[in-house]
Amino acid sequence: MTVLSHAKAILAAAIAGVCFSSAAQAADPYPNKPIRLIVPFAAGGTTDIVARIVSEGLGRELGQAVVVENRGGGGGSIGADAVARATLDGYTLGVATVSTMATNPATNPKNPYDPLKDFVPITNLVNVPNVLTVNPSVPAKNLAEFIALLKANPGKYAYASSGAGGIGHLDGELFKSLTKTDMVHVPYRGSGPALNDVIAGQVNAQFDNLPSSMPHIQAGKLRALAVAAPKRLPSLPDVPTFKEAGLPEMDNMAWYGLVAPAGTPKAVIDRVYEAAVKTLKDPKVVQRLADGGSLVDGNTPAQYAEQIKRELDLRQRIAKERNIVSTN
Repeated sequence: MTVLSHAKAILAAAIAGVCFSSAAQAADPYPNKPIRLIVPFAAGGTTDIVARIVSEGLGRELGQAVVVENRGGGGGSIGADAVARATLDGYTLGVATVSTMATNPATNPKNPYDPLKDFVPITNLVNVPNVLTVNPSVPAKNLAEFIALLKANPGKYAYASSGAGGIGHLDGELFKSLTKTDMVHVPYRGSGPALNDVIAGQVNAQFDNLPSSMPHIQAGKLRALAVAAPKRLPSLPDVPTFKEAGLPEMDNMAWYGLVAPAGTPKAVIDRVYEAAVKTLKDPKVVQRLADGGSLVDGNTPAQYAEQIKRELDLRQRIAKERNIVSTN
């Protein structure tokens, strides 16, 4: 090789190195900045509790802060729609629930997004028992007494929900239909505000997710009448399941998972899924979730997609049979 040829080779290598370095900098590995996690309900509810517990571990695994942003309203549709319309870069994720992915789309003909087409499922974080609670001032010590009370006083009592078309609303209407009773539905902008008014006695009852209600049940501020779970819970050994109480149709658990906007790169989905699964294996995270009644899941994106489809089919059937229509 001549001196000139050698010099050219060195120059070419240097240029290639610069180009490679620039390309590497332009394609920094995900994530390289904080991630926004949209919770489609107000602070204080189960969705918010689960999101904040998981976001801490998720941030550690990803090496970037995962910032929870509450976007309540519309039975969860406002926050969910914000996720669906977000930039497809993986820096906006959302917490999906039965309400946002099934009950709200099943009951609201004007729902702004398609739960099956506008999102990429990442993983179901937890499955959560639901619980029927009443304010202690309600003169009913168990489910049978509560049903008898409602039958004797049609329209006198009311139940709160996280919003029209949400899981609490649909469960409440199903309960009324199964028991042939009448309660007034009072929708709120999230389960947190609804819960506060039930504790205060402004509303009599609520069909809620266990984690947000559990501390108040334990403190005696709420009375649990039945839980939607496969079996009695160790944390509430004296509270029967709905099946035990004669209402097996009410034994449907809630769930909370991670989704991204449809079109988000698969590499990003895989990275978040990996981080989420590691987070859900952390004993401290598992214990914090279990303390509130949440059962860790961590299924694959494909399995979560199937779970969402099954739930949507179920809620559409209930909404049609009970003629439930909302206009969030």
